[in-house]
Amino acid sequence: MGRTLKVETPISESQIRDLKVGDVVYLTGTIVTARDQAHKRMIEFLEEQKLIPFDLSGLAVYHCGPIVKRFNDEWAVIAAGPTTSMRMEKFEAEVISILNVRLIIGKGGMGSKTGEAMKEFGAAYGAFTGGTAVLAAKLIKRVRRVEWLDLGMPEAMWMFEVENFGPLVISMDAHGGNLFEEVCRRAEKKMNRMIS
Repeated sequence: MGRTLKVETPISESQIRDLKVGDVVYLTGTIVTARDQAHKRMIEFLEEQKLIPFDLSGLAVYHCGPIVKRFNDEWAVIAAGPTTSMRMEKFEAEVISILNVRLIIGKGGMGSKTGEAMKEFGAAYGAFTGGTAVLAAKLIKRVRRVEWLDLGMPEAMWMFEVENFGPLVISMDAHGGNLFEEVCRRAEKKMNRMIS
């Protein structure tokens, strides 16, 4: 494993380019959730030259469909585990390049199109362990805003204030490093040695 680092939003391009695959990040500041429908709507807004309701510049987008409950006038996050990121592959490069997102958080990694955008524009992917929905919720200090609730609770965009959110393992970096591809290569080599 690499270094263990504390990072705060907004994240600069130089901070992201300093991260390497294997580093472990604990994030403090602002993250915004976005799943399939929110990504689709963001792209539609960009195509129609409409403003996105959040300024995502320097922030983290979390692939998450949280369970959130309203108590009086405030929202409380009950569960907020990561969802499979590959579902957002067809949207993410554009979100990174146009909206200046610096960190994608999710599970399972992303594809080559997103990887190329990360290299070109300075972004990284932080893998958060699946099955940790309650732990993740405890790291969320408050809900700052919610937009696009018409998409439904899990698909809405939630803006969370987090403290030491992680551990996030940097699995794709701004230099083309990709932990998922490396693991697959190692597994293939082992398999080939076993069967030859």
